[in-house]
Amino acid sequence: MGSNLKAAAGARRTGTPLPAELLDAGERMSLDELRAQQLDNLRATLRHAYENVELYRKKFDAAGVRPEDCRSLADLARFPFTTKADLRDTYPFGMFAVPMADVRRLHASSGTTGRPTVVGYTEADLDMWADVFARSIRAAGGRPGHKVHNSYGYGLFTGGLGAHYGAERAGCTVIPASGGMTARQVQIIQDFRPEIILVTPSYMLTLLDEFERQGIDPRTSSLEIGIFGAEPWTEEMRREIEERMDIHAVDIYGLSEVIGPGVAQECVDTKDGLHIWEDHFFPEVVDPVTGEVLPEGEEGELTFTSLTKEALPIIRYRTRDLTRLLPGTARPSFRRMAKVTGRCDDMIILRGVNLFPSQIEEIVLRTPGVAPHFQLELSRRGRMDHLTVRVEARPDAATEARTTAAETIAKGIKDGVGVTVGVDVVDPETLQRSVGKIKRIVDLRDKG
Repeated sequence: MGSNLKAAAGARRTGTPLPAELLDAGERMSLDELRAQQLDNLRATLRHAYENVELYRKKFDAAGVRPEDCRSLADLARFPFTTKADLRDTYPFGMFAVPMADVRRLHASSGTTGRPTVVGYTEADLDMWADVFARSIRAAGGRPGHKVHNSYGYGLFTGGLGAHYGAERAGCTVIPASGGMTARQVQIIQDFRPEIILVTPSYMLTLLDEFERQGIDPRTSSLEIGIFGAEPWTEEMRREIEERMDIHAVDIYGLSEVIGPGVAQECVDTKDGLHIWEDHFFPEVVDPVTGEVLPEGEEGELTFTSLTKEALPIIRYRTRDLTRLLPGTARPSFRRMAKVTGRCDDMIILRGVNLFPSQIEEIVLRTPGVAPHFQLELSRRGRMDHLTVRVEARPDAATEARTTAAETIAKGIKDGVGVTVGVDVVDPETLQRSVGKIKRIVDLRDKG
């Protein structure tokens, strides 16, 4: 295979630490050096935002703070939050802090639930983005000369081009596969023999199903590393992917409002959460209700403040993602974020019980007879909300196995979450696939 990562099938679960000589200058900073740099860049970012973005000027003035009031990193908590609504209200370019002539690229969200959020990048921003994504690839085990099969979608979505230029910056050869045409993607992987794949975890499962449909054992492929992001995924899904494909499955995190993919990365040698590249992005975890900054280790909503962005500085952006901040390990100066357990806006309150899709995923993935493809369908029966978990059967699952699986999932949810739900085990490939983020929740309560 050209490396020893596939040498012992099934034996992998940790990777090789990155040699010290491959660490960049930011990764080699001491904690004191990092904190000093963060404060300098934070103060500059606050000034840049206040002086050049009307919305920030109004927000700061309304909160009674000015950039010079930030004398320590802790002072950031005095400044107001930024939300997705702010970007939508200033659509399309009202959050930009530089003249349009200095903007080299635009990206935008899909806008399926409202106005899209538009983000811009100067040349320096694009350089920084390529650098942090290249750092992420190295942390995941990628090396110069590796071929990267990039299945993130190209276009206005930040995933495809962000990964593309980051992989090139890392010295890799990029295969710009994008999403869709699943059978052809499997053929390309077989023919071009990449070592790395960049893709959403849900689409990776679709690719695995296609390998097996074609009669190919996925474990015989050339792939050694999968870098998965753009949606929450669980440890159970990691085990499913690693065992079926015999690869390292590592997590990457990002969002377009902050920069795109490459804000944080899981290191292959520890696989213990994502190290945040704190020389460019300053994290806080806050109480989702009160906005109070929470101590390290407590779960809450993740916020980010950019430290080096020019076109679109972002101050205390509320990501809606739920996680915890933890001390650094493989990169000691950079804090880690635990795997995202869900989103504030994905939480389902069913008859008084809080429920997240990730809780259902854990139960589905450990149930024999079903595939890891599921959807949560909310409906209303009389005055009561009802949840049906629709999950695909394995191709070889008999009727009796399907019935047992449905009973097992329903019992697991009742015992583990505390609510009664319906479970519908459907035929394979019945649920709609997505080449990007999977739509987990279908809300039918206001229809019909």
